[in-house]
Formats: sequence, C-alpha cells, structure tokens
Amino acid sequence: MAVDKIRVLIVDDIAETRENVRKLLQFESDVEVVGTARTGKEGIQLALELDPDVVLMDINMPDIDGITATENIRQQANHIQIVILSVQGDQNYMRRAMLAGARDFLTKPPMGDELISAIKRAGEMAHMEREKDAKQQMVISAATSSSPSMGGFSSAQKGKIVVVYSPKGGTGCTTIAVNLAIALNNEDTRTVLIDGNLQFGDVAVFVNEQGKNTIVDVAPRVDDLDAETVEDILIKHDASGIRILAAPQRPEMAEKISADQFMKVLQFMQRMYSYVVVDTSPILTDVILSAIDLSDVVVLVATQEIPAIKNSRLILDLLNTMGISKDRIVFSMNRFDKRIAITPERVGENLKQEISAVIPLDEKIAITAVNRGVPFMLDNRSQPIGKGIFSLAESVRSRLLALENENEPVSTRR
Repeated sequence: MAVDKIRVLIVDDIAETRENVRKLLQFESDVEVVGTARTGKEGIQLALELDPDVVLMDINMPDIDGITATENIRQQANHIQIVILSVQGDQNYMRRAMLAGARDFLTKPPMGDELISAIKRAGEMAHMEREKDAKQQMVISAATSSSPSMGGFSSAQKGKIVVVYSPKGGTGCTTIAVNLAIALNNEDTRTVLIDGNLQFGDVAVFVNEQGKNTIVDVAPRVDDLDAETVEDILIKHDASGIRILAAPQRPEMAEKISADQFMKVLQFMQRMYSYVVVDTSPILTDVILSAIDLSDVVVLVATQEIPAIKNSRLILDLLNTMGISKDRIVFSMNRFDKRIAITPERVGENLKQEISAVIPLDEKIAITAVNRGVPFMLDNRSQPIGKGIFSLAESVRSRLLALENENEPVSTRR
C-alpha cells in the first residue's frame, strides 16, 4: 500500500549524484523519492515541509554541512531518520554523525544493495517512531487534560535541554544544577533533573531522596517506554515539584548506558517537560559529550580559582570546535568572594565570554543544604545565594528565548 512506502528526501549539492540515487530507488516498489535538495539549508526546510521517513544527507555542502543539518532536523522532527553519505570513511566523521542523530553512515559512492538496505532499515525505524510518537502524544494529552500538575504544557511543545557543566571538580556544579532546576520549575514550566554523572552522581542525595529506580531502569529500554511508565520511574520531589532521574546506584552500572541511549532519554524527556536540566561530571565521557551536543544551552560553571579559569578556557575552545556557538553558553561564576581580586568582568574579558550570572559565596547555607538534603532554593531563596540562582535562571530563560527568536522559522543554530 502507498501509505507504507518509505518516503525519501535526497540532499546533495551534486546534481548527478541526486539523479543517480533517484534512478536507483525508482526500481524499489516500497520506496518513494518525495524531493531533492541542493544545500543543507534547503534540506532542512524541505525535511520539515515534506516530512519524509528518511533523508539521504551528503556530509559536505557549501552552506551548512550534513552533520549540522542532521542536528537541526532531528531536533525538530526526531522521527525522521537520516543516512549520512561521505566521501571520507573517517571514524571521527562517523562518531560526529552518530552524535548528531544519524541512523547510518555510508561511504560514497555506496553499493546499490548497501544503500537500499540502509534506507529500508531507517524507514522501518521511522515508521516505528511515528507510531510510538502518536501513542505517547495520546498518553501525554490525556494526562494534560486530566491532571493540573501538567500545568497546561502541550505535548506538541518541545522542552529545552539545559546542561550544567564544569571542567573542574569541586566548583559546585551539582548544587547549581539542583537549585537551578527548582528555580525553573513552576506550574507552567515543569522541570525534570537528570543525573548525567553516571558513576558517582549525587543529585538524589542532594534532595534526600533514594528511590529504587534510576536511569538504569529507563535507558536500556527507552525505545519501548511510554510517558506514564517514565512518570512512575522518576523520583517525585514533593517539596519542590521537580522530577528526578537518578544516577545508577553503583559505579560499574554506568557501563550499561550508552551515549545513544542517554540521548534518547533526553529527547523523550523533552516531550514531557518544559526544561530538562542535566547535571554532569568534569570527565568528558561520550554520554556527557552527547548531552552537550544535544543541549539548547550549556551552563558553564567556574570559580575564582586559577585552575578553574584555565579549564574554562580549554572547554570554551573545545565547545567552539564542536560547533557550539557562544550564544548557547551561559557562563556563570559560583562562590564569588568580593575579597578576591579576580572579578567576573576580568574573567569574562580574558576568556572573551561574558559571565552572565554570579552566585555569591555562602558556605554555611550551601553546605548545610547539602548535608540536610534540602536545597537552599526551598528555604533560603531570599538570601544572596538564592538570588544568584534566580539570576542564573533568568539568564537561561532569556538566552533560550533569544535563540528561539533568532532561529525562526527554521532553526539554524548548529
């Protein structure tokens, strides 16, 4: 039946390649070429207009490269499966393509059978994703209409991923992630906090919650989950209203979760929550790199210590190499002490990245909050340290809004 056909969009800047692929696919009764595009930008636009099952994407194009175009399409329509074609079979290209959300990676020119098999595998996945999306939206819609706790958040809206990261341990990254999640959460913008430090994550401890369920119960079967099941698995922190997906209970269990599974968990949470806040570890594992790559904004945390500033410079360079624009980075200074001559302004000028939020030093409140398992945004939000977190939350909101306005109607941020 025509409805079961795999609908394909071909994106390649070489007319001969587009035509050769089209001719090859016309002999497949269950495949239909619905359009062709000559540039990355055109590919993004047509993908969103035509809603194909599979996009055949060339990696090298004159305006936007295939990996960036893949990220854009997957961000806005993650049921569309993308097969990337490259003249170079480089492992780095392949890794970047997979991180961007590509379903397959083929070296040009691919063998006919190889290309058709890849398209059919991707097409089957696209059909499954469409069915799953439809079921999940029905569940979420039902929950939205029947439960005031959903705060009117529409299933059609897509939540924003906020990754909190510091390249140096001991800068208070988890403290900021927990309290920022609470500051962002309200009836209209429900927030989930995910512990991305899979070996030694402490998010659950910071809120005095030790649920039996962790990310290990979600990630390995993320392809088969529905919104109702995930709600049951998440820790419900009644005092703040946020939901929490805790780290594994033992370090060795971290190996059970792949970067691809973690990315899918984040994308799933985007359908359920307005904000998905991700706490991380300083070590750049594949899981954390994939979270940063998928993020809408990265909250980069530094302190006034020289090693922390030096590491911030290194990570800013790396993020630039990864294609993360400066606009997507909300640089913050934690534990600011006026008595130290290293000011946020000086650090911002030195690293050529303005510090957007400053959280003042208050060891008594911060340490007491951690030891009690009661985040200070619950009982000390009017104190300077709490106001610093509010300032950070506003910086995140305004940055997300600015990015959204800048990228209308078709997102081209990556």
